[in-house]
Amino acid sequence: MKPKRIILVRHGQSVGNKDIHSYESIPDYALELTQEGKEQSVAAGKEIKERVKGGSIQAYISPYFRTRRTYEGVASVLEDELEGCHEDPRLREQDWGHLRHPDDSRILIDERNRYGLFYYRMKDGESGADVYDRVSSFFETLYRDFKKEDYPENTLIVTHGMTLRIFLMRWLHWSVEEYERLVNPDNCQVVVLEQGEEGKYQLVTPLKQRDIELSAPQYQKA
Repeated sequence: MKPKRIILVRHGQSVGNKDIHSYESIPDYALELTQEGKEQSVAAGKEIKERVKGGSIQAYISPYFRTRRTYEGVASVLEDELEGCHEDPRLREQDWGHLRHPDDSRILIDERNRYGLFYYRMKDGESGADVYDRVSSFFETLYRDFKKEDYPENTLIVTHGMTLRIFLMRWLHWSVEEYERLVNPDNCQVVVLEQGEEGKYQLVTPLKQRDIELSAPQYQKA
């Protein structure tokens, strides 16, 4: 049974969001939430509770520490609605490689912006296209679960900024250019897909876009 809605949440504020130098000494997967991030996760839980109005929820989360902690905050509000939680590494954020000085990261970000946000592959890491492939693989799990007769009324996915945007791109069949116009949701922003009368899902949450539009010609070789 397809759920009434698919709810996506970016993790709360992490120590990496607050201090970029954290990436020099803490692996990306191990970054924890700040106190503000913990508070954001509880607030997101309250917003979701109001949205589902007592409906049941099946959750899927990234295994990174900050998404686990975000889920814990959300779940503390949704104890009566949650029916299960599945941790899936395919929901992790784009791999940026290993420990790196912020100045080196800025160089990579500049190169990525010039080359193309979707196609640029980080050194020892992934491109947006790589994330797209594993998110597409995750869809197989979702579709299989949706076929269960007792599947809950709502799906909750706690993930990361880029992965969330890639999920929407894949689900709504956006082009690369449409994806690249979007910026990451805010920490713990709740993004909702609602199922319409014909069974199709519509994005009901406004998302912020970049001031400068990226277009296909930037990918054409000289």
